[in-house]
Amino acid sequence: MGAVGGALKKAILAALVTLGLAFPIIAYRTDVDLSNHLVLIARWPLAAALAGAALVATLLLSLLRPSWGEARAVKTGRKAAEHPLSRHLPQLGLALLLAVPFIAAASAALGGPGVLKLIDNYGIQILTYVLLAWGLNIVVGLAGLLDLGFVAFYAVGAYSTALLSKTYGLSFWLCLPLAGILASFWGLLIGFPVLRLKGDYLAIVTLAFAEIVRLVIINWVPVTGGYAGISSIPKPTIFGYTLGSEPGGLMRLAGLPPSPIYRLAFMYYILLALALFAYWVTRRLRALPAGRAWEAMREDEIACRSLGINTVATKLSAFAAGAFFGGLAGSFFAVHQSFVSPKSFEFMESAIIVAIVVLGGLGSSIGVAIAAVVMIGGTELLRELSFLRAVLGDEFDPTQYRMLLFGLAMVLLMIWRPKGLVATREPSITLPPRAAPAAAPAALAAE
Repeated sequence: MGAVGGALKKAILAALVTLGLAFPIIAYRTDVDLSNHLVLIARWPLAAALAGAALVATLLLSLLRPSWGEARAVKTGRKAAEHPLSRHLPQLGLALLLAVPFIAAASAALGGPGVLKLIDNYGIQILTYVLLAWGLNIVVGLAGLLDLGFVAFYAVGAYSTALLSKTYGLSFWLCLPLAGILASFWGLLIGFPVLRLKGDYLAIVTLAFAEIVRLVIINWVPVTGGYAGISSIPKPTIFGYTLGSEPGGLMRLAGLPPSPIYRLAFMYYILLALALFAYWVTRRLRALPAGRAWEAMREDEIACRSLGINTVATKLSAFAAGAFFGGLAGSFFAVHQSFVSPKSFEFMESAIIVAIVVLGGLGSSIGVAIAAVVMIGGTELLRELSFLRAVLGDEFDPTQYRMLLFGLAMVLLMIWRPKGLVATREPSITLPPRAAPAAAPAALAAE
């Protein structure tokens, strides 16, 4: 009875805390009446429902936690047998990614969400953040440099592509590497002032750099367009042919019916190729001396210097490599949206990318990808919670609580998995097993 009583006490306390937190935010909503006066609308049933959910969840967790602890205690040091499918997981994952447009088309045919929504809101948007997070993972996860201004390289890549394509008429395939190179150049520029900084000071400087880039974009109106942005950015082509339904387009020449699905699927596969390229390069860099130097500097910079590693070049290379992938993501974003503006490169974007890297596990590429799917895909799924209106009333708007539930999920994850979803990482390089010492010669044995 003692365990049940303790669990019930914790559950009641959690419900009271939830009710107290929900009082100023959820229990009352401000609105404007017909006389343009501010009025308060009571929503106590919604606050009570959240408190009840907290009570039930805390009670169940408190009752089940001892069994989890016992399960951990009886574990032995023996390694579990590898499942036959585990060695084929990378191939299965790649096949699933390649089949996303076809799965979206099949889902739409069965009465699910539209193809454009599935490919754009889920496939392309998630892959964009995966590419950005893998770039930041080099700086934060491998090199251990806290960068809160990664969105600046994202903006540099997007505006570089927009200006080069509209002003000089360069195609996307030329703008893509140029955007990455220009972003790397700016990564080197921000790397020089922060060579002697670490921790919070480094984060403040990188945050200031991102804000400087955003303000330059806003105020350099003759070039960047200011708040109006740059529109009508040309789409990618294949050997000079567009994928639209306009005359002379590739789909029209092939005799296919006009549809925006072809272009959207083409953009998805371009982004998938960029993401796979970023993953392959990151894996290769980790095995090279530069990647091992990043990880050594992350663990102990003083010991890294004592071993003769040039920390200046190591930091600069980390900033440049991470910024390169940020520039690639920005270049793709510009041509996909055909429009760029300062609104797309605010601090919140950097915060989301940093949260993906930290929650996924510093240095873990797979964990970062899983965190991007959960965070970005989860926030999009929260838009589809309109069925809760049947329970909580017609005035319930799920889009207003997306960030609240998102923040709650982040807090719970950091409590249960403080090192991220994938806390373990494969070693960058492994040494071959040492051979057994040879037997002593018979003559020495005789002596």
